[in-house]
Amino acid sequence: MTEHEHVRVAVIGSGFGGLGAAVRLRREGITDFVVLERADSVGGTWRDNSYPGCACDVPSHLYSFSFAPNPEWPRTFSGQEHIRAYLERVTDVFGLRPHLRFGREVERMTWDAEKLRWEIETSGGSLTADVVVSATGPLSDPKIPSIPGIDTFTGKVFHSARWDHDYDLRGKRVAMVGTGASAIQIVPAIQPDVAALTVFQRTAPWVMPRVDRAVSGAERWLHRRLPFTAQARRGLLWGIRELQVQAFTKRPDELGLVERLAKRNIFRAVKDPALRAKLTPDYRIGCKRILLSNAYYPALTRPNVDVVASGLAEIDGSTVVAADGTRAEVDAIVFGTGFHVTDMPIADRVVGADGRTLAQAWETGMKSLRGATAAGFPNWMTIIGPNTGLGNSSMILMIESQLNYMADFVRQLDVLGGRAALDARPGAVDDWNHRVQERMKRTVWNTGGCTSWYLDANGVNTTVWPGTTTEFRRATRRVDLAEYDVLRAPKPEAGAAPEPGTRGAGTQSTRTTKVEAGA
Repeated sequence: MTEHEHVRVAVIGSGFGGLGAAVRLRREGITDFVVLERADSVGGTWRDNSYPGCACDVPSHLYSFSFAPNPEWPRTFSGQEHIRAYLERVTDVFGLRPHLRFGREVERMTWDAEKLRWEIETSGGSLTADVVVSATGPLSDPKIPSIPGIDTFTGKVFHSARWDHDYDLRGKRVAMVGTGASAIQIVPAIQPDVAALTVFQRTAPWVMPRVDRAVSGAERWLHRRLPFTAQARRGLLWGIRELQVQAFTKRPDELGLVERLAKRNIFRAVKDPALRAKLTPDYRIGCKRILLSNAYYPALTRPNVDVVASGLAEIDGSTVVAADGTRAEVDAIVFGTGFHVTDMPIADRVVGADGRTLAQAWETGMKSLRGATAAGFPNWMTIIGPNTGLGNSSMILMIESQLNYMADFVRQLDVLGGRAALDARPGAVDDWNHRVQERMKRTVWNTGGCTSWYLDANGVNTTVWPGTTTEFRRATRRVDLAEYDVLRAPKPEAGAAPEPGTRGAGTQSTRTTKVEAGA
């Protein structure tokens, strides 16, 4: 990347969203783009999360791109190493390596209202781009709570997404803080090796059995030879989850049967009434993400494990102290405390048309148009933006829908011709957000009686999509120009030389004019 490089599209991040965007751009005939990645390899969250037992809780044949089926998945729910290897293969098969720029963390993006482009500063140099596609993902920046006394701890501390593989946990006394999706995989993976494991559980999760098995050689052979069988498998997995959505979004009371099955799962695995009581949630199942594991509950019953039904309150040297006063001596603390989801750090680095950062624009809550664009941030899009998360299906489905929207966004700019930009109208953003939040009111995520990471600091659910993936795909099939202001730059004076780094005359601008859609 040269100091003054200009590209048509800059994609940020090389996880599923970023690689998917790169593939879609190439399939649209666009090769003038780069993928900026702060790490030294692709993979996103599946590169960063390499903790013991890490695996996906969505079936493999559904947790993969529709345009890049993998007939060789080894298990119905594959592990982190297999998903990361899949993303490496996607990178190679679709020829994305020439577009990748590793070690290029984006430090600031500023909209140039005169030239109608983004000025991007990275840790490895600067560049400009007509369009920015931010695919940093909501599960990219770990969140470690501020615990009094943590600086006094004499042992090892790390987050589940930054696992220290050089530190040997064998024979150590370990504190596991949190009981979310990562923790329920870590606990059974490390329990046999540690001397003592203290699990700090602020809120008990609902855990269902994980119906996982090896995919047979015959199945893999069939999927290789007859690809439609893999497509049918994917379609069945998708259809089942689409049918489940109504219970989550419109009729949460229907989840009562699932809740009874989950309680039976606890009863079968945990015989101690006191421990069983600690592990039984007091909110409607589905309010938080339903977790899948066959090994979590059995691990908690082992003699070297202690479940503390209280959050970690303070640290005093090598002693961890829970809010209920429980104390334990530990050698290491592992935080499974999630990520910055409703306060994405990238938002502090994006400066829009009025000089405000995206974080400032979202200080009362994240909101966007169709989960993709934000008012005042022209030609900027996000993959997995506000209210695009799912509580029961594959995020790859939502990503592919947003890729459709991204592709049409770029097509619309081509149709407009010249140097142009699209800026989401505040009214359109507000209208979309209002409709989403109205639908959210009756969902289990808002009515289930829990406090989850789906909610922001104001208690608003800015994370989950309150509908089916089919509805979202329909809503993002194409860009409606009536929801955007079209920004244009005037042509340069006759005889003026084109600006360095641009693609010919007609791109230089001294002012920006706003044109009503359809004018």
